[in-house]
Amino acid sequence: MYKELPGLVMFCELGEDSIIKNLSSILCDFDKGDYDKTELTSRIYKEIHKLLEIGTDFGFDKNLWHDYIAYVLVTNENPFSLTAERMAPEGGSVNEFVLRDMMIFNHFFEYDFSRLEKSLGIDCFSVISNYKSIHKRRQLYNKNVSEKVRALSDAIYENLKSIRGGDGKSQGQMSPEEEKKAAEGTFTLIRDFYEKYGVGMFGLNTAFRISSDKGLRGYDEYPGEVTFSPINNTDRVMLDDLIGYEIQKQRLKSNTEAFINGSPANNVLLYGDAGTGKSTSIKALINEYYDKGLRMIELYKHQMRYLSPIISSIKNRNYRFIIYMDDLSFEENETEYKYLKAVIEGGLETRPDNVLIYATSNRRNLIRETWNDISDIEIDKHRSDTLQEKLSLVSRFGVSIPYMKPNKKEYEEIVSGLAERAGIEATKDEILAEANKWSVSHGGMSGRVAQQLIDSLT
Repeated sequence: MYKELPGLVMFCELGEDSIIKNLSSILCDFDKGDYDKTELTSRIYKEIHKLLEIGTDFGFDKNLWHDYIAYVLVTNENPFSLTAERMAPEGGSVNEFVLRDMMIFNHFFEYDFSRLEKSLGIDCFSVISNYKSIHKRRQLYNKNVSEKVRALSDAIYENLKSIRGGDGKSQGQMSPEEEKKAAEGTFTLIRDFYEKYGVGMFGLNTAFRISSDKGLRGYDEYPGEVTFSPINNTDRVMLDDLIGYEIQKQRLKSNTEAFINGSPANNVLLYGDAGTGKSTSIKALINEYYDKGLRMIELYKHQMRYLSPIISSIKNRNYRFIIYMDDLSFEENETEYKYLKAVIEGGLETRPDNVLIYATSNRRNLIRETWNDISDIEIDKHRSDTLQEKLSLVSRFGVSIPYMKPNKKEYEEIVSGLAERAGIEATKDEILAEANKWSVSHGGMSGRVAQQLIDSLT
């Protein structure tokens, strides 16, 4: 392994604390024979621990080493992988370097650690090669990542197995022609993966937030790059799960589908009463359109000053990004809305075609107005200009969709639909009687109140 590692060209950037690099160093010391057995075993267990952490985080199964190699391939952002996520690279000298890298990764994939285990009296590599994940705790890992990486891992294994004609041969028994054929197979698998899903964090995950590290304390201190953190426990809600609001959902879908298809689309504001499904509608979009390249970045009000750096970081990626701002509103003395106005429309740099802003708010006008805004005794003699400045933010959302509280009939339809889905064993009249009592004691009629009732009944 350590002899081949320096031969990587396109995929050479593996990170300073890469498990592959560290195991290569261990194998190098092992072959030299100049090592302390206890110290070398401790170094091995440290890398095994990191493999187990990755396996637990992403729910890997069967063979942790195979899954880890596949994970390295799908997260390695390099000129080839970033190009392949935009278009399938046809021909070109770069493919020759990638083919050589794939041959090396095939060797890593099939590496036989048995001699190391036998000499040191350990069996950790055998254990991770026949690994069983904790299936009962699926919420601990990102299912999206797990399924895709494991599928690629299995595909690489089957590719190598088919060329060998079984499992009985060792790595060194492949002929040069078989080695080349195996590398071509892995190359095709990884290229197709990049084309379908993309590469790195944005390729594997659906939603992200901005990390609150030291670099985000103030704009003047900001280094120019943002740090994205995947959100691994997003709701699996779909638009059809929201009962009612068919016109609103259709307007939202039409705008989003135009955006995904590369047609002109607008920023969207969903406004109206609390608990009516505004946030649910937007969250559902990443489940509806993830496979078509839609990604979502959640941004809080106090982070709006980072809008420009965020957009600079994503504008050249082959995804469609919705920057999502939930429960958006501004008090009279808050000025963060000016950053939003400049990005949406008004700054020198135009918003890229692969970015839209979707926001929800309980306020139609986003910025709280006071009597001073309309009073004849306002000190500001240009009060109409001040008022227009505040209201102009709403006008920069090309689509505004109202979500109002349902009337009694609509509320009862929502309750009945949710009760049927939940399999509640009660008559419709009994459920509706409970629904009416529940709405009186829980703030009125809304989809959220209906869901809380159903949760209580189940």
